[in-house]
Amino acid sequence: MLTNKDKDLITGILTHGPDVLESAYTKDISENIQKYVDRVIAEKLNYPMPMVDVPSTREWFIPKEYKNINIREWLLSNCKTQEQIDRVELELDLFDKNNMTDILPVMLYIVDTLRSQNILWGVGRGSSVSCYCLYLIGIHKIDSLKYDLPINEFFKGENNG
Repeated sequence: MLTNKDKDLITGILTHGPDVLESAYTKDISENIQKYVDRVIAEKLNYPMPMVDVPSTREWFIPKEYKNINIREWLLSNCKTQEQIDRVELELDLFDKNNMTDILPVMLYIVDTLRSQNILWGVGRGSSVSCYCLYLIGIHKIDSLKYDLPINEFFKGENNG
């Protein structure tokens, strides 16, 4: 039978575990996890997720062909109309501005892996469906141009429109 403290500990690790592990890789991991879990328990699991420096996606473990892909060329090569090209260029500028361009090859790798293993994933959710680049990659099945979805729904914020 689990005690309430055990349940809190498990819930804390399940809720915040990946962030704790990510922030702990240069420290003593067991000490860091225990300190963090103690803080989560003290705050009744409402403790904010820790902010961590995420390594560049270029350092992530994905095949070399995806790390080296020119995602701009790949996306543009999948456009058939000038409207599509213009939208991809606009979105890529926003991805660049927000330092998010490197995530696109990772997303392409994930989608290609899912397809190769015949694994189904969702048709689209939330503001991601307003991003035409994510549609071209296959993250979702909603053509934001067809439905006139503005990209600023995906890139919300005062600097993005």
